[in-house]
Amino acid sequence: MKMKLHYFVMLLFAFVVASCSTESIEPANITEVENAVEVEQELLGIVNEHRISLGYNDLDFSTVAYEYANKHTDYMIAKGAINHDNFSARASDISQAVNASFVSENVAKDYDSALETFQKWLASSDHRKTMEGEFTHTAVSVKRNTDGTLYFTQLFYR
Repeated sequence: MKMKLHYFVMLLFAFVVASCSTESIEPANITEVENAVEVEQELLGIVNEHRISLGYNDLDFSTVAYEYANKHTDYMIAKGAINHDNFSARASDISQAVNASFVSENVAKDYDSALETFQKWLASSDHRKTMEGEFTHTAVSVKRNTDGTLYFTQLFYR
C-alpha cells in the first residue's frame, strides 16, 4: 500500500510540475502569411538611418533573425494580438545559430506604415532603447492578416 501511495504522489507531482508554464504554447494551426516586403525594407532603412544620424553603426540584415521574426509574426496573427510569447526560446535559438550574446525584439500592430511604426517605437522608451542599442544585426518581418492589419516583429542581436 505504501508503494502505491508513493507512486501516486510522484505521478501527481510530475503532472503538476509539467502543467505549470510561464510562456504560451503556440497553437498547432499557424498559417504562414505573405510578407509585406516593401514595408519591411522601408522600416529597416528608417531604423538604420536613425541609428546613423545618432552616430551608431547601421545594422546588418540577418537571415536567421528574419526566419524567427517571420515565425513570430505568423504566430501573432494566429493569436490576433501582439506579444512576446516564447521570446526566451526564440532568443536562445538565435543565439545558438549565430553565437549571439544578446537578443531583443520590438513588436507592433495596427500601424499603417513603416514610418508610423518607427515613430511609435521612437516615442516609447523601451522600444527606442532597443532600436538604439548596441546591436550588430537585425531583421524585420511585416505581414497583413486577413483584415489587412499589419503586424510587425523586429529582432536585434549582437
